[in-house]
Amino acid sequence: MVEPENAPAKRKQKDTTEQDLRKARLAKTLRDNLQRRKQQMRARRSGAPDEAIGLPAAKTDESDD
Repeated sequence: MVEPENAPAKRKQKDTTEQDLRKARLAKTLRDNLQRRKQQMRARRSGAPDEAIGLPAAKTDESDD
């Protein structure tokens, strides 16, 4: 079976599209991380506690058990 001449062009276009999607996804992640760090810095400057998303801090004093 003989492939048409434009077959490599389609493959390259698909790779470019996947690459563009990956770049867009990484850019969004980077923007989200930057926004979160800016929010944390503002909270530290104003003395407000960080509104962390994730695991809570471990207990520091275990003598109350």
